[in-house]
Amino acid sequence: MKKQLFPYIGLAAAALLSACQGGEPAEENASNENQAWDAIEEKGTIVVATAGTLFPTSYHDDDNELTGFEVELVKEVADLLGVDVTFEEIGVETMTQALNSGRVHLAANSLAITEERQKNFDFSLPYKFSYGSAIVRADDLSGIETLEDLDGKIALGAPTTTYMQKAESYGAEPLFFDNVTNDVYLRAVETGQGDVILNDFYLQSITVEAMPDIDVVVHPTLFYDPSEQAFMMAKGETRLKEAVDEALEQLLADGTASELSKQFFNGQDVTTLPDDIEFQ
Repeated sequence: MKKQLFPYIGLAAAALLSACQGGEPAEENASNENQAWDAIEEKGTIVVATAGTLFPTSYHDDDNELTGFEVELVKEVADLLGVDVTFEEIGVETMTQALNSGRVHLAANSLAITEERQKNFDFSLPYKFSYGSAIVRADDLSGIETLEDLDGKIALGAPTTTYMQKAESYGAEPLFFDNVTNDVYLRAVETGQGDVILNDFYLQSITVEAMPDIDVVVHPTLFYDPSEQAFMMAKGETRLKEAVDEALEQLLADGTASELSKQFFNGQDVTTLPDDIEFQ
């Protein structure tokens, strides 16, 4: 039985691309600390930014209902806080602006905790531990064994992500497609139009498993950049961070977060980092 937290705040009344760097400066929020918490107390609703396009963490199901690991985790947090949750489906870059303006109170979208982001935003306790991997051709692993082998290869993905930046830093040539589904990228690797896709291991493994007719694999040994992912909020929201952290502590301790992970990540528990992975 979950213990409801902070019942005094009001009546209870509800993107394979996750790696945009930094965000808008936090100055406009810094002069009014705890404004998000004050708004949540006043309205009894927490407003959460999410993309709604990032399977399996934030997406629309067959009935067009917004769901996913982080969507459902946010709902559990809101339940413990005794408030409703409203979702705004926006892109990662817009999320940073919406947080600082007070338009939204949290962002939930596989957001990695990075030094760059921490300059401008605060994060909750981490609830997802992941690492980077690579989708390559099944027959020859696209000729890639190490990150250094990316030199001269064609890397597929979206611009401005840390994954594409990493590929380019190792000498890969970027190739972007506009507004296409994951199968288009996987087919491009299969046919040799491109060589590799760098991204989150769990997202990649689920994508490959969902498309068994495409002859690509997640590289069996190329793993890098272990990361912690969490809810992001504007700087200075001390009371909001404390409340969300206490709720997450309970959800992690009682197994709720783990069960949600297994539900959305094909039985895998993303709430802990595997201890048998060798990172490059």
